[in-house]
Amino acid sequence: MQHNIASSPAQESPAGKRIKKAGSINPYVLLFIMLAITAAATWIVPPGEFNHILRDGVKFAVPGSLHPVARSGVGVGELFTFIADGMVKSAPIIFLILFTGGAVNVLEQSGALSNALNAMARRKGSSDTLIIISVCAVFSVLGTTGVVINSVVAFIPLGMLLARSMNLPRIFGVGLIYLGTYSGFNSAIINPGTTGLAQRLAELPLFSGMGFRLAVYIVFALCAIVFLTLYARRCRRQGLTNEDDSPQQHIVATVTPAHWLILAFTTLALLTFIYGAINFQWSENEMSAMFIIIAIGVGLIARFSAGAIADSFLKGCALLIPGALIVGLARAIALVLGQGHILDTIVNAIAGLLAPLSEMFAALGMFISAAVMHIAISSGSGESAALVPLYVPLGDALHITRQVTVETILLGEGVINSVNPTSGVMMAVLAIGRIGYGQWLRFVFPLTLVWTVVSVIALIIGVEIQWGPF
Repeated sequence: MQHNIASSPAQESPAGKRIKKAGSINPYVLLFIMLAITAAATWIVPPGEFNHILRDGVKFAVPGSLHPVARSGVGVGELFTFIADGMVKSAPIIFLILFTGGAVNVLEQSGALSNALNAMARRKGSSDTLIIISVCAVFSVLGTTGVVINSVVAFIPLGMLLARSMNLPRIFGVGLIYLGTYSGFNSAIINPGTTGLAQRLAELPLFSGMGFRLAVYIVFALCAIVFLTLYARRCRRQGLTNEDDSPQQHIVATVTPAHWLILAFTTLALLTFIYGAINFQWSENEMSAMFIIIAIGVGLIARFSAGAIADSFLKGCALLIPGALIVGLARAIALVLGQGHILDTIVNAIAGLLAPLSEMFAALGMFISAAVMHIAISSGSGESAALVPLYVPLGDALHITRQVTVETILLGEGVINSVNPTSGVMMAVLAIGRIGYGQWLRFVFPLTLVWTVVSVIALIIGVEIQWGPF
């Protein structure tokens, strides 16, 4: 069955109108406004810092040690230098995004990936639901183990190609990969960078409470699967199709032995990275190198000339420049907060507001405040290092178990990840997918709301059962 997007103008108009409307919120403009507001706050919020101690290479705050420091407001001229600094400090993820575009473009030029995805979408029995379950299952596991977090941007083009093969809107493909990954990351069963670090700071046994966290993970993943399935059905019912009208969508091509070899080589390379991430702590730099290897290997198997491989790779890199540079702009906000010495002041004020509450409301207050603070601290490990030392003694005083205290922070940062405008990863994902922030909010808000409700219920249960070991 051939896909034909251009056959009905009536079908184009709803999607076209939505894209035009959603494009009104430019992510660069949004982040720059937030950056300017943050810079202005450095002149208004009283500057202060906690004393810090170093434990096992991790710096974390000493509760009750906030003290005033000299004001270091960020001026207009400095504001722009912080953008440049953000780009420099985000170089690993920026180059990962660029090299992802290069490798995927070589894959597209080979025809292996697009033909395989088209064949899967046309295959009898390959329903939308089956594809959604399969993809979400794989990426949620990669997310909950911490293997794929920042590097999720590398797989977004694959999701977009899958959406094109299924003749579903581009945002569906982006959501399939991103939401599938973060449905696992939100619960982080054995993620060393979030759960492992937070439990270590709270002096809990490493990865303790896994059974309860596993149940939360399953619920998160099921919610994502149901949400994406209902969205796909609504698109089919309303005639919403893929926005990318390219010749590949109208060609039914077979998958040749060379295509299978290309796919096998690419899969082996990605599995090698996953193995390295688990056993050798490989991260963005190693994955960037792996995408260069993939591009060269695929090009050679497809019998491209050396010049053709280079040209295709560079063209793919150029397509993702908007998504890459936005990471640096998001990082600049965190740098301004640090320069102005106002982050610790904000954290201390939130902790003071929670102190008089009952244990149930204090736990929910921790959850909400962690979600809010994640806008300022978009790093999961950074937020754990900042909040766990402050929330643990507060939880101890209110008879909240440390396991629940840790989970309030993990779930708080988890649910906000899908809508956080200061997340360089999420904004890069939207830029790669050519999706406006407003359009994304309208798409993802129902699932974010459901995830929030699930988190609240899980925390209430945790408080009631005194989830431990302590």
